[in-house]
Amino acid sequence: MDPRTAFTDADDLAAALAGTGYLTDPDLATVTWLGLRLGRPVLLEGEPGTGKTALAEAIAEAMDIPLIRLQCYEGIDATQALYDWDFPRQILHVRALEAVEGGARDVESVEQSLFDERFLLARPVLRALRQSPCVLLIDEIDRADDEFEAFLLEVLSSWAVTIPELGTVAAATPPIVVLTSNRTRELHDALKRRCLYHWVEHPGIERELAILRSRAPEVPRALAEQVVRAVHQVRADRELLKPPGVAETLDWARALATLGAREMDTESAARTLGVAIKYREDADRVRAALDRILGK
Repeated sequence: MDPRTAFTDADDLAAALAGTGYLTDPDLATVTWLGLRLGRPVLLEGEPGTGKTALAEAIAEAMDIPLIRLQCYEGIDATQALYDWDFPRQILHVRALEAVEGGARDVESVEQSLFDERFLLARPVLRALRQSPCVLLIDEIDRADDEFEAFLLEVLSSWAVTIPELGTVAAATPPIVVLTSNRTRELHDALKRRCLYHWVEHPGIERELAILRSRAPEVPRALAEQVVRAVHQVRADRELLKPPGVAETLDWARALATLGAREMDTESAARTLGVAIKYREDADRVRAALDRILGK
């Protein structure tokens, strides 16, 4: 499927994503559709839990193409993103040659046989170039350093990498690229200029309720509404270390439904608070305010 022509417009894309359970807003659908149509990477920034990673997963599912994920972390370099050589297998290969041929082969031919395709360990970026069309998710790019950003910028500009021992690998069709950032640091302007940018907000009450009803239809509607409204009240506290995301909303509603709750009260909310709140300080603040949050 050609990403440029897969969807007629942003509404068509939004409908396809909704078919996977991902409910987007018009602005995000438009930016994503333009990224597909123009062949540009999409950079999504926002708080954790706002659905940035899930968008890439939904695009891959909607288009029925592979999702290849590159999880960034402090210290990641081009080797972890591109390729490496399977050193243990190369050693076994050399020993096998020595055993079979008694060391008769010349050094140059042995070296050539070592850097063969069968010993190549393709990492996410190289796999994406080879398997495209696919979705390449570069997750939490803000955790990587400046040098890795520069490497990514080069790849995103040419869609080709050179392996000295094997030659150049170029994508016949550039992969669909989604980069996510939790904004733990500012990204460089050069990378941002290469991408289409969108700040992803937590969904409004109505859309989050629709997401919950779509993803967890077993949760009673009244309970679902209470959970969503409670989560929005919790998020309004700007002093929280980690406000709950959509994933936590889903987990909290499912947990209450599993316990047999038909509605959310102070006792059941307090007992299940650890499903949605992950820091002790946050849990203490929310627990103390539960009556207000639930409108009691």
